Amino acid sequence: MSKFGELIETKVPVLLDFYADWDDACKGMHPVLRDVAAALGDKARVIKIDVEKNQELAEALRVKGLPTLMIYKNGEMKWRQSGEQDANTLIGLVKEFV
Repeated sequence: MSKFGELIETKVPVLLDFYADWDDACKGMHPVLRDVAAALGDKARVIKIDVEKNQELAEALRVKGLPTLMIYKNGEMKWRQSGEQDANTLIGLVKEFV
C-alpha cells in the first residue's frame, strides 16, 4: 500500500486502470490505454493494476466492476468510473487535471 501512495502523490495526473487478464472488457481497454498514454506523453502517467495480484489494494479502494479507472493528482482521487471508456474521453478527463 505504501507503494500505491508513492504512485499517486505526484504533480502530474495518474490514470489508474484496475484490470484482470480474464476480463474481456479489460482486454478491450489495453489499446485504448496505449493510445491515451501516447497522446498525453509526459503530461500524465497511465498505470495498469492487476486486481488478481493486488487484491488488498482493490478491496481497500472498493473496486467491484472491471475495468475500474481512476484519476489521481497530488494523492487525491479526482475521478472514478467503472466500465469501458474511449480514448478521447479519457484524454479529455486527464487534461482537466494537468
